[in-house]
Amino acid sequence: MAGLLSRASTVVKAKLSKLLDRAEDPSETLDYSYEQQLRLLQDVKRGVADVTTSKKRLQMQTTQLEQSVLKLETQARDALTAGREDLARAALERKALVQQQLQSLDTQVAQLEGQQQKLVTSEKQLQAKIEAFRSQKEVIKAQYSAAEAQVRIGEAATGIGEQMADTGLAIQRARDKTEQMQARASAVEELVEAGTLEDFTAGDQTPLDRELAQIQAGSQVDQELARLKGELGAGEQPKELDQ
Repeated sequence: MAGLLSRASTVVKAKLSKLLDRAEDPSETLDYSYEQQLRLLQDVKRGVADVTTSKKRLQMQTTQLEQSVLKLETQARDALTAGREDLARAALERKALVQQQLQSLDTQVAQLEGQQQKLVTSEKQLQAKIEAFRSQKEVIKAQYSAAEAQVRIGEAATGIGEQMADTGLAIQRARDKTEQMQARASAVEELVEAGTLEDFTAGDQTPLDRELAQIQAGSQVDQELARLKGELGAGEQPKELDQ
């Protein structure tokens, strides 16, 4: 039972694969693949834009923190000049924290820079592959269209195409019906002549009436023929000479 189901499943899959192969249009498949690659390229470009935006934002924060470092450095100097070592110490402590933030931002900016470079490289490679695929796609589509046209012309010329096959069957059926009708007409005509079938176009006469009419017509013809012979015979007799 399991083997039977397995074979049935194989047959079904084979038929489905055949149907899908007939329904599949290589041109549509290639165009769809090309569109998918373009979408992927757009995603990569958006990724590059996002990473670049994030890097720019961090760089702006870095610039602001660098300005804070310079400001705190100035404040510490001014505090020492004013004899306020405590304020100078507080300014320097804040400067140290800002410098730590700057180091963290520098690390993040460097990471984003690396990601940006990788994405840009990937974008260029993908762009080149898509361009190559587009050229190859158009060549394959043109080759497929030419091959398809050649197949159609060949099928039409040899009569092996589906439409030509249907036309051939229609012609054969028409010939068969014509031959049948001709045979039937010949048989009916033969039966009518033999008297087996009654000819209703002859009025109310029966076959016997028609046969008697033919005999009567023949007798009448014989009588007319005899009369004409008699008249001709009388006319040919020589006339008597006057005494």
